[in-house]
Amino acid sequence: MKDESANDRKEFLPPLEFGSIVVLLYFPALIQLGLVKDPTSGETRENLSLAKRNIDLLDLLKDKTKGNLEEDEEKALEDALSQLKSAYLDKVDILKM
Repeated sequence: MKDESANDRKEFLPPLEFGSIVVLLYFPALIQLGLVKDPTSGETRENLSLAKRNIDLLDLLKDKTKGNLEEDEEKALEDALSQLKSAYLDKVDILKM
């Protein structure tokens, strides 16, 4: 088995498409909601204020791109927002109990 040096490995570059922008806000929100382990630390942590900020930014992106997205792009954005908002509300409701 051949060892790969750091120079031999290719850096992953996300595709230049709308979904890549959504993922830049969606995945950190999942981490901040405590739904996914932080890949840098391997720990699960919550930061609901940062999660809400990313959700709000996705809402802003939705508003600013209204009428300019392909059907699949719009659905992916809607699905991401729906999932994040639901998870956020679940977390907030748990804290209120």
